Amino acid sequence: MEMNKEMITSAANKKVRNVMLLSTKSKERRKQKLFVAEGVKMFLEAPHEQIREVYLSEELLKDKEGFSAVSDKLTAIGKQKHTAVEIVKKDIFQKICDTKTPQGILCLVEMPEYAFEKILDRENGLYLVLEDIQDPGNLGTMIRAGEGAGITGVVMSSHTADVYNPKTIRATMGSIYRIPVVYEEDLAESIKTMKRKGIQTYAAHLEGKRAYDKEDYHKATAFLIGNEGNGLSRPIADLADNYVKIPMLGKVESLNAAIAATLLIYEAARQRRN
Repeated sequence: MEMNKEMITSAANKKVRNVMLLSTKSKERRKQKLFVAEGVKMFLEAPHEQIREVYLSEELLKDKEGFSAVSDKLTAIGKQKHTAVEIVKKDIFQKICDTKTPQGILCLVEMPEYAFEKILDRENGLYLVLEDIQDPGNLGTMIRAGEGAGITGVVMSSHTADVYNPKTIRATMGSIYRIPVVYEEDLAESIKTMKRKGIQTYAAHLEGKRAYDKEDYHKATAFLIGNEGNGLSRPIADLADNYVKIPMLGKVESLNAAIAATLLIYEAARQRRN
């Protein structure tokens, strides 16, 4: 592992500018096939082989306890391959972070590549199909909850929020490293492909006649979740084998998209455990 002995002290530094670019521009992330993962947990859980650069705050180096939490991982990365580690002045490190209280470390991680057809191969798979989800936090929460429920993958429309947005990455709490995610230009055709492969599809919809916990999810299953404001578009919803609803009390008409998705996948997980 190569640790640059010269501290980065200027926001005009080429590497600093690139980190800031990757943090704010999805187009640049796609071009470089890199994303920013900030914080100790996100660094520790990142696959060694996908880490390209590491940035440490000067403060973390002075904090013996804080640095000891990441030192073993830094050493392990160095043994596997050449990885540049940069030390950054406190105020400059603050500028390249998306959080108000940085933990002193961030890394650039190579985007994994997943094939849609391949993630459909698993027997009795469990999937989330997302149409135009806009909130990065919602998207990250779904991925995190998805890992907890044991989903196989997430299939997203091309207009869904960027899964590599720093806010999405943070909300996944590391699940982004382990859950396959794919964007599909033609979501309708992708759903048809899933159905041809025997995956039963359920649309979370206010027009559903049966409660979500009255269906059988033991076989391969995909839940279709729509945009936060508008729900599923009619063409996408109508591709589902069934509409399901989440019963509501009081004056509540619908749930947050991430909460709805979580209820559905955990019901499937509950059934499969039993």
